[in-house]
Amino acid sequence: MPKRFVVAASEFTDLPRFPVGVELAEALTKAARRLHETGTADNTLRTAVELAVHLMPGAEHAGISEIERGSGRRTLAWTDEIVRSAEVRTGGREPHPDWERLWTTPVVRIEDTEADGAGNALSDLGLRSALSLRLRADRRRLTVLTAYASRPRAFDEDATRVGRLFTAHVSIALDSATVREQLTEAMRTRDLIGQATGILMERMTIDAAGAFDFLVKASQRENVKLRDLARRIVDANHASG
Repeated sequence: MPKRFVVAASEFTDLPRFPVGVELAEALTKAARRLHETGTADNTLRTAVELAVHLMPGAEHAGISEIERGSGRRTLAWTDEIVRSAEVRTGGREPHPDWERLWTTPVVRIEDTEADGAGNALSDLGLRSALSLRLRADRRRLTVLTAYASRPRAFDEDATRVGRLFTAHVSIALDSATVREQLTEAMRTRDLIGQATGILMERMTIDAAGAFDFLVKASQRENVKLRDLARRIVDANHASG
């Protein structure tokens, strides 16, 4: 499960605020580098929400959340507690229809929370407009970046265009970080299983193939993941040693 992050003071003061034209292209290039330097998916999310406030015209706050069919909305990263409160209030078991539209369209704009039916959940927090952009989507789950503003109609077509360009970079960086984490975990799992196999070979006086077969059958019999069973064997060996 991804960790949740709140971002405090800005770490990106070298980036221009709401860039346009050539400045926008340069800012997006810098942002892409920052995103790819984060290393993990969690840090990519954390970095993305702060960059969004710098790059997207009109944005004052930003959050990234996950929407799962039948399970409501879960916030993964946010720039401040206002965003966290906003997404909690609009993320029950049955999310607001505006969020539900993201299953079929990549962008949803709320022009004025007091006028177009977004309800008091946002307006009570002083948030009058929002721009949601889809980062990832499959049949069961959406990952969405949402920018918020205290004034109505803060997000125009330019803001939407910049937001879509930015979220394209975020999506690529997030996919890249996720793959890196998966490969790292696969290598750790391989090493762990190798250690467990070696322990079984020594204890049971069997070869590597026999030890691995024993591990697989025990995993199936006990309905435990191979990795978890291997970790249990290695930890027990360390404790007894």
